Amino acid sequence: MEAFSGKAMPAGCLFDLDGLLLDTEPLHGQAWAEAVGQFGGSASAELLLGLRGRNKFDNASGLIEALQLTVSVEQLLAVQQPLARAKVRQARAMPGAERLVQHLQAAGMPLAIATSSGRESVEIKLAPHPWLQSIAVRVHGDDPQIQQGKPAPDLFIEAARRLNVDPTLCWAFEDSQAGAIAALAAGCRVFVVPAEGLNRSDYPSAVDWLGSLNKTPLDQL
Repeated sequence: MEAFSGKAMPAGCLFDLDGLLLDTEPLHGQAWAEAVGQFGGSASAELLLGLRGRNKFDNASGLIEALQLTVSVEQLLAVQQPLARAKVRQARAMPGAERLVQHLQAAGMPLAIATSSGRESVEIKLAPHPWLQSIAVRVHGDDPQIQQGKPAPDLFIEAARRLNVDPTLCWAFEDSQAGAIAALAAGCRVFVVPAEGLNRSDYPSAVDWLGSLNKTPLDQL
């Protein structure tokens, strides 16, 4: 904890959802791989890793371009979305996530979820997890106030606004490269729990590194 000594605690905490609070990212990857497979494509693990943190439209467009699929974004999503929704119902909490959220709520810390996932998808994911349903402030990738998805800062700026807190006074927690870039661009202090397969060098140098949510500087609250 030496790296955090003397650091002021945040005025609010902004959390990504997929891959940070819930272990959904491998399930999303499976859905994307199965969907492109139905159109004759084959997505590598590296390509699927690059989808993390981004919204479904950007991901569909990126896969179509990368794999040169003769299909529209709408057609690909029509296959991928039902697959993903069926899979993510089974998603488990990431290590330390439930304990941390409950600890912060008990301490009175303002919390928000800033996720690229759409509202309907988030409701499906949160249904089995009452500890997440208790976070009332949520910004979704399909909110009308969001002009651009991650790595643009829109989601984090809007989440801070809804908490009535300056984003520069917020701590943001992310697992994806796109999310870390977005949170930094919003002015947040950013903590990364790295996605499997990624190293420190894959993220901006300005982020703080966490092995998991099991031990964070917020445990001091």
